[in-house]
Amino acid sequence: MIVGPRKTLFMDEISTGLDSSTTFQIVNCVKNFVHLMEGTVLMGLLQPAPETYELFDNIMFLSEGYMVYQGPREDVLEFFESLGFKLPPRKGVADFLQEVTSKKDQAQYWVDPSKPYEFIPVSKMADAFKNSRFGRSLESTLNVPYDKSRIHPSALSKTKYAAPKWELLKSCFAREKLLITRHRFLYIFRTCQVCFR
Repeated sequence: MIVGPRKTLFMDEISTGLDSSTTFQIVNCVKNFVHLMEGTVLMGLLQPAPETYELFDNIMFLSEGYMVYQGPREDVLEFFESLGFKLPPRKGVADFLQEVTSKKDQAQYWVDPSKPYEFIPVSKMADAFKNSRFGRSLESTLNVPYDKSRIHPSALSKTKYAAPKWELLKSCFAREKLLITRHRFLYIFRTCQVCFR
């Protein structure tokens, strides 16, 4: 449930316990939210179905603590082809991405005839990404300072508490008073029980 004018959401493993159809519906709803409300969502999914994978605009592929790829979804296969790996027919891209970094499964995707296959560890893939046009494009984008004049005044909290301490105290006191009023019988009974022991 998304409540209020949120512009940024961080969602981790939302598909746990859900079937692929339900996951697709949720991701599609979130995609519509992002495009209509101009929001940003960082969502972590493990091996999404191909139709769910196609809903994403950008991919951030992490493996063993390394950033292997970050950029448009359409370019991820081109990056891995530049390393010598190719997605075979009838294979989902998400499954390919998970297996291409695995020592056990990587060899089956090797297609570079100019040199024999040799396991490429994740750290070397991450270095190759940094030195590729994809990595340089990302770095140049991140090097541009953010225009702070575009920040909405209520976007970031500038104080430790959102309200003054006096307002917080009054709110807590009013809440306790309401709870005591609602459960008056219980408080009277407990008071009498303590008094007549």
